[in-house]
Amino acid sequence: MKRPMGRELELKFAASMETLEAIEEKYGPFTPIAMHTRYFDTPDRAFRARKWTLRLRLENGRPVCTLKTRLSDGSRGEYETESGDIASAIPALLDLGAPAELAEFASQGLEEVCGARFTRLAKLIDVPGGQVELALDRGEFTGGGKTLPFTEAEAELKAGPDQALMDFGRAFAAEFSLREEPRSKIQRAMALAEK
Repeated sequence: MKRPMGRELELKFAASMETLEAIEEKYGPFTPIAMHTRYFDTPDRAFRARKWTLRLRLENGRPVCTLKTRLSDGSRGEYETESGDIASAIPALLDLGAPAELAEFASQGLEEVCGARFTRLAKLIDVPGGQVELALDRGEFTGGGKTLPFTEAEAELKAGPDQALMDFGRAFAAEFSLREEPRSKIQRAMALAEK
């Protein structure tokens, strides 16, 4: 299965376990997904310098390789292919239109730099003008031989204009007294690895 480049726009919120339980009670039932993510970079951290993410993730045992790139509007380009091996996924990602630099970076060698293991509870929600995926994540970051627990909520635009997500996110944050989490999972896992 190959998925051509999409545009990812999401909001992340720091949330306690108790808050996640309250969200689950209001919006449930959710679909559970076991996630095991490994993040890769070159020895000189070329992906990090460009704010790209290259990951291999098991989603309920299904292997998916994803490249995320920064777009000028603050959202991310997303290239995704089903693959259990990072090296063999590179040509497939390039075939999907991933930036040609990906091949150059991969030729330098790729190494696993950090990761995350978590359970995601996911649900699609119809909102005025669109659709949002609400995800509740509980797990731990891994890096440098250490682990760090985390809990968070995410809202990702699946259909409709950006404003549909922004309106939902504003009301959602106010209802559950949430603060936006500005750092991605890879940024937090990388910080753990470098401590």
